[in-house]
Amino acid sequence: MESGQVVEFIDSQKIFCAVVLDIKNVRLRLLTENNREVKISAERLTHRSEKRLPASLGRDKMVATLKEIAARRRDLSRQVDIQTLWEVLHSEQQWVDLPTMTAFCFPEDSNGDHESAVIRAFFNDRLYFKFSSDQFFPHSADKVEQIMAAREKVERQARLIDQGGIWMQKVLKGQDAVAPSEKEAIIRILVSYELHDKESPHREMARGILKKAGTASPSAIFTFLVKIGVWDPNENIDLLRHDIRVQMPPVVEKHAETLCRTPPHVGDRRDLRDLPLMTVDGPSTLDFDDAISLVPQGEDFVLGIHIADVGHYLTKDSPVDQEARARGTSIYMPDLRISMLPQCLALGTCSLRAGEDRPAISTLITISPQARIRDFEIVPSLIRVKDQLTYQDVDDMAVSNPTIQALHTIAGHYRTSRSNDGALIIDLPEINIWLNANGEPVVSRVDRESPSHLLVAELMILANSLAARFLAERDLPAIFRAQAAPRERLFDNNQGSLFQNWMQRRQINRFMLGSAPEPHSGLGVPAYVTCTSPIRKYTDLVTQRQLRAAMGLEKAYDRKEMDFLIAALTEPISLVGRLQSRRHRYWMLKYLEGRIGKKYEALVLNKRREGYVILIPEYMIECQLSGADNVTLKPEDLIQITIQHVNARNDVITVYLG
Repeated sequence: MESGQVVEFIDSQKIFCAVVLDIKNVRLRLLTENNREVKISAERLTHRSEKRLPASLGRDKMVATLKEIAARRRDLSRQVDIQTLWEVLHSEQQWVDLPTMTAFCFPEDSNGDHESAVIRAFFNDRLYFKFSSDQFFPHSADKVEQIMAAREKVERQARLIDQGGIWMQKVLKGQDAVAPSEKEAIIRILVSYELHDKESPHREMARGILKKAGTASPSAIFTFLVKIGVWDPNENIDLLRHDIRVQMPPVVEKHAETLCRTPPHVGDRRDLRDLPLMTVDGPSTLDFDDAISLVPQGEDFVLGIHIADVGHYLTKDSPVDQEARARGTSIYMPDLRISMLPQCLALGTCSLRAGEDRPAISTLITISPQARIRDFEIVPSLIRVKDQLTYQDVDDMAVSNPTIQALHTIAGHYRTSRSNDGALIIDLPEINIWLNANGEPVVSRVDRESPSHLLVAELMILANSLAARFLAERDLPAIFRAQAAPRERLFDNNQGSLFQNWMQRRQINRFMLGSAPEPHSGLGVPAYVTCTSPIRKYTDLVTQRQLRAAMGLEKAYDRKEMDFLIAALTEPISLVGRLQSRRHRYWMLKYLEGRIGKKYEALVLNKRREGYVILIPEYMIECQLSGADNVTLKPEDLIQITIQHVNARNDVITVYLG
């Protein structure tokens, strides 16, 4: 290596021509064709020419000469036909040195310029050969295909980012925008990123589209997808994010239709069709899975709690059963109902519709008016509902109808009994939200202590606790629910204030699922299962199957199978709870979007570093109180607030004091 020697090196994916000005150990000081001096290691050189430039030439002349050399070499590189060379050489799969490759490319009088031209050509097109500075190795045909596919992928990604960014920018600005040819791919990229954020495999491409569109707004993708008609303004993102299907798979629907067309073989069941059965549900309910009867027996009553025998129709591991297990439970939201079972079963064949015979599992309890249980039995039955009542119907009948009065009395005494056994009765109103014919949210307040709600809630708890006792006595595993005592009790005997009831919920331990019976402190019972909603909950269907097994109607799950089911159902149940809660809050906020400026009474819950947390009792919704920095408040204070701003999509509600 000498001063004045013409060399080449790579920097920023470009080849530069330079002349050596100085050498110090293995470090070179170079003057480049761009009139820049750089210091690099000799190892970085890609080509060393025999050509020399005398120092007397002067800097400007040197730079001009370097530019001429570089231009000449670029022109020569365009004459190199790399593909033809590969077609000739790739079958050999051997390294080819630079002099040999230069001779292939320039068979007549080749020199340093020609060598550089070869290096430049192979540097610019790395599809067919891998190379070092002085030798080349042809890729196999498979490798060439892989590289071509990777290049096409990169080119397509760049094209999608460019088209997507321009399209999004125009749409968001309200300009006329023609959808690009690859709109479906662009939509998939943006949907994936909106749903999964950092977990999206298309994250970088989506960010590229946003950058090209000139926006960093968190809501930009959602707004864009709404504007182009992919999503509804009230799109339920949670359902999409968790891939929850509204429709049943065709194979499941087909299997369900077969079940619905096949007349059930009733078999040896107790005929209870003469009992005066009633269902009590909300006005929009169509899947009736429980019914109640009450018949005097001397000074006592025979209380019947009759549950649709879904297990009579669904065999284990059938297509419908597998789908129901995967779903775990029906999902109820203000704007959508997603059934665990196909419609023909949930609303038809399994539903306890008035005037139609149905197989059931009946719990018959001999009970005193004071809710003292004399005896009970659980039997397979054949029933026929007489009256399909709503909660309002029952409340209207509570004063005049002896049966309703007796049921209410029994339910009240049973609650007192549970309370005496340590049950924690939390009395909070329930806020119902549904959409009217115009798609607008409507809000109503439900009194859970009304006669109808009290008797249904208590009688279902009674039926479930007796089912748990029935299975425990027979040492049958089931999906038992257990709950430890609350971390703290804020009140006794159902006497808590609204504040105490609301805060008491935070002191409750989560219920646990297990295959063996354990006490349920919150309900005040020694063991508990749920079996009264087998149309809507797979846990209840599993419990019902164990009851059926105890009666000889099918084979029981063993403990290993039960533990597997508990593990499989825990996450779906938890997920559905979160989905329902989030959607309820979304529509509550949509409702409050139309009440900006309205004043409400609020209850102070606690103080945090960033401000006070309050509860608006009229809607039972928590939020942060703004504008109270100079005010001292304490928990349970009643205040007046004004709704200032609400954005349901972003889960934002801003309220101010006064």
